[in-house]
Amino acid sequence: MRRWLLILLVALAGIAGNGPQAREAAPLAADEATERRLVAISSELRCLVCQNESLSGSNAELANDLRREIRNLIHEGRSDAEIMEFMVSRYGDFVRYRPPLKGTTLLLWFGPGLLFVAALAALLLYLRRRERALADQRPLSGDETRRAEALLHDRDAPPRP
Repeated sequence: MRRWLLILLVALAGIAGNGPQAREAAPLAADEATERRLVAISSELRCLVCQNESLSGSNAELANDLRREIRNLIHEGRSDAEIMEFMVSRYGDFVRYRPPLKGTTLLLWFGPGLLFVAALAALLLYLRRRERALADQRPLSGDETRRAEALLHDRDAPPRP
């Protein structure tokens, strides 16, 4: 039994040792400064496929294409602002994680706050109506209280009108 266990362990160690070796990823650009600019710019942009990931963190095919496009624009000598303007003109303000404050993006900036205020107002309105409904209920009279207790304690008795 020990012999088979030893053979199995040696075989598993041999299989595990022949797998691909992990290495540090080499930058795609030959210039390290270009790669740093690419990461800085793409971290400010939203992946259009994933929508809640930055362009630099996404593995989607479109994200790879957009990073390649940004890299080409950097090699052409465009500034970061020009690259951002190019991306916004092509994909709209949605591509930016922090879109500029203007008429078309007001809902993006103030929508969550407005929804919170509306939900809070609806909650307060509901609580006030519930409080009024409970206040409008009159307490039971002495006779009604005795009948209710009799019904609760005497289950065999038929209910009286």
